[in-house]
Amino acid sequence: MELIQKYFPNLTDDQIEKFKKLESLYQDWNLKINVVSRKDIDELYLRHVLHSLAIAKVMPFNPGAKIMDVGTGGGFPGVPLAILYPDCSFHLVDSIAKKLKVVNEVVEGLGLTNVKTTHTRVEEINETYDFIVSRAVAAMPTFVHWVKGKIAKKQNHELKNGILYLKGGDLSEELQDYKSATIYSITDFYSEDFFDTKKVVHLPMKFKG
Repeated sequence: MELIQKYFPNLTDDQIEKFKKLESLYQDWNLKINVVSRKDIDELYLRHVLHSLAIAKVMPFNPGAKIMDVGTGGGFPGVPLAILYPDCSFHLVDSIAKKLKVVNEVVEGLGLTNVKTTHTRVEEINETYDFIVSRAVAAMPTFVHWVKGKIAKKQNHELKNGILYLKGGDLSEELQDYKSATIYSITDFYSEDFFDTKKVVHLPMKFKG
């Protein structure tokens, strides 16, 4: 928790309370339905929460923003971002029902009212969003194909509407066809060794493909 406050010192009491509750909620539910590895549960704030919040360092969302988290798994990056941005709406999507069961219980346990979840493949979603976030669920070309036509037309942010993707390692080959992509090193924001090879990729996308 100190880690979160180190990089996000202006949290409200309510946000601090919710971030604190995350650990016990995940520990409890992970015993019943394993969605996060044991080692990752022990380092939940570093490996999951702080990592998820790196997106906020690249693009602070404005009130009213609509964000979809594709392949949310145990709720990352969507749940930490939803705590940080209570005035934005988050749609967490995953094709694996048991993972969403944990997410739903965590969301309910935290009393988050700005999160909805859907058990489906993202291709079946027919809404549009300011940004689509995710954490390395597929190679970028595959991901772009999945989310085509799901980007809102109206621009409300400094960065153009599109994808904000948490990825690691050398991305030059994967992104060679995406000249408009910008890669942000997470070590520009955080000093922990865990983030040495980790990045946030912003890829602007046109409305309706």
